[in-house]
Amino acid sequence: MKITPPCVASLSWTLKDTMGDVLDASDEPVEFLVGGRDLLASIEQALVGLSPGDRIDLHLEPKDAFGDFDDQLIYLEPRSAFPAELAVGMAFEGLPPGCTPDAPRDRLYFVSEIYPDHVVLDANHPLAGMALRLSMRVHDVREATVDEVGRGSAGSGFFQVRVGD
Repeated sequence: MKITPPCVASLSWTLKDTMGDVLDASDEPVEFLVGGRDLLASIEQALVGLSPGDRIDLHLEPKDAFGDFDDQLIYLEPRSAFPAELAVGMAFEGLPPGCTPDAPRDRLYFVSEIYPDHVVLDANHPLAGMALRLSMRVHDVREATVDEVGRGSAGSGFFQVRVGD
């Protein structure tokens, strides 16, 4: 079976930056709904028509991956609004009470710096602004279930970061 939306493709991958440093890799196949919300549009488009055993190498510019870095998505918030146990890299779904009231609620905020009185939060995707190289292998392709199509997902969303799913 060839990849044709909606279907579920079982994929393995290696994700690198343009310097060749590995950012993520999966030797074990993971299922993604093609035609849903599991994959970036640029990746889905490249996969259409492929069959089990096929391999593909993609070069993704930021606009085709996780977007450009937006310095308007950096927030300086009071340290008192956060739990005592706080570490760089932690993620929050939306901002807690006492923070910038007009900040988007449908974002993940990553702690990028911690100061005694303030916390710096970044609502950009961690890979925003980066060109990426993605090598993928198609292991299997099957028809999507009615439930998967209804959810818009096969349960994996590595290539997306969303809140509320």
